[in-house]
Amino acid sequence: MSTAADRLKRHFRLVPDFPKPGIVFYDIAPLLVDPDVWQTTLESLAPLVRAYDGSVLAGIEARGFLLAAGLAHLLHCGVIMVRKKNKLPGNVTRHTYDLEYGSDCIEVQNDMVAAGTKVVVVDDVLATGGTLKASVKLLTSIGLEVRGAVALLELTSLRGRSNVTCPLSTLIQVAE
Repeated sequence: MSTAADRLKRHFRLVPDFPKPGIVFYDIAPLLVDPDVWQTTLESLAPLVRAYDGSVLAGIEARGFLLAAGLAHLLHCGVIMVRKKNKLPGNVTRHTYDLEYGSDCIEVQNDMVAAGTKVVVVDDVLATGGTLKASVKLLTSIGLEVRGAVALLELTSLRGRSNVTCPLSTLIQVAE
């Protein structure tokens, strides 16, 4: 008998050489298009999120938004967005972080939730862990209590877990 995670794993579409040569992109679109698979995805992730006891989910751009919104509906909690620079209106706090080649910048609206709010970070894929680590640092910098992070898929060979600075749960693990 296979687990829900085993069944969901079959629905990822692997796209070679995207977004650049040598990268295999794990596309979650097939999980979204089938309502039964999407429901199973959210119901399988919900216990992982619930374990961290957050009242707000922070979805990381862009697929993390989809997961966070669906999970927030199931778990009756709020959602905030961690986005690329210059994508959010109003008062924002930014965090610039280093990538393997260059740097990137993420931001969050800093007046959406009160300091001390318990937050769970949600993303689709944990690869090297750089964006997740930066997201935790950003959310903490505005006074939020990051209780943990949840990712749908973890690419274990990239060892991103070692870069994450908060408790972490992943539903599916694959070694590339």
